[in-house]
Amino acid sequence: MTHKLVLLRHGQSQWNLDNRFTGWVDVDITEQGRNEAIKAGELMRNEGLKFDVAHTSVLKRAIRTMYAALEVMDQLWLPVTKTWRLNERHYGALQGLDKAETTARHGEDQVKVWRRSYDIPPPPMPSDDPGHPRFDRRYAGLDAKVLPATESLATTLERVLPYWHDAIAPQLKEGQTVLVTAHGNSLRALYKYLNGVPDDEIVALNIPTGIPLLFELDDALNVQSYRYLGDPEAARKAAEAVANQAKAKT
Repeated sequence: MTHKLVLLRHGQSQWNLDNRFTGWVDVDITEQGRNEAIKAGELMRNEGLKFDVAHTSVLKRAIRTMYAALEVMDQLWLPVTKTWRLNERHYGALQGLDKAETTARHGEDQVKVWRRSYDIPPPPMPSDDPGHPRFDRRYAGLDAKVLPATESLATTLERVLPYWHDAIAPQLKEGQTVLVTAHGNSLRALYKYLNGVPDDEIVALNIPTGIPLLFELDDALNVQSYRYLGDPEAARKAAEAVANQAKAKT
């Protein structure tokens, strides 16, 4: 039996457009982002995908993308679970900063380490910063110890994996087709886990906005195949654009 999982990064957000580190800041999608979400829905509909359940983060750019795509598919009725465990990686003190300006200040190598290394987090957000998640009521029911002040991809994976094992994987094993709409780094973490990508190679992986990534898994949830829906060249160019975001302005 083939089990189907789709990973979908949210459509372009306002801070994607502004080239700022976003992390857990609840930034909305742009008009282009909504169009990307609609296109994603069309691609999934044309693929003949019929989801049984959907999962997303508690950040509106992922939530809006998911619903816009499902509307195109006439699957707005789906059971949806929203969880903080699928949130974007927390970028610590970098959140809100312009990526190119940060690169000009700290150097391209350092910013690449902060953005794409596996286990080196950016500088932490001060605990008294108003933007710290401990002041956000959507996390009020969580133990403050689990709320990050910064994260690496490794620690992002540590918080995503329990949700994978407890919620997503059991549904796939039951034969359900699952949609996960989330963020560049929470999806990079899942991609790394599913494909067994070595720590040093994950640095080069970039996930484009608004292009569904379809995995086909066996009964043990080993990956049999995976591909972006639509034009592969368009997906490649979109991923390349993500990689170039932090280059200093010249």
